[in-house]
Amino acid sequence: MKNTDAIKAFLALGQETRLNIFRLVVQRGDTGLTPGEIIEKLGVANATLSFHLKELMGADLLSVERQSRNLIYRPNASLVQELSAFLLENCCGGKACAPVSITKKAKAK
Repeated sequence: MKNTDAIKAFLALGQETRLNIFRLVVQRGDTGLTPGEIIEKLGVANATLSFHLKELMGADLLSVERQSRNLIYRPNASLVQELSAFLLENCCGGKACAPVSITKKAKAK
């Protein structure tokens, strides 16, 4: 994956509403979602949703298919896998990564 392709995808996901839309569509997987279902789940206005879907599709993060009267939006699974591989390509010098441990700091008195 080229840096420019990754940047294009990350720019599209760098807006909260688009990130929420994308995550919702990814959760549904190959089943996909109609715009009406997205509006119902996220409470996004129709005009706003259209704009954000256009941006996500422009970054090739979503695909759309017409089924009868409905548009069905699905994640571009191959791009999601490419992005993940791109981010982890040089992780841990090619060795298996050790689990990350998160500890809470004690409050100062």
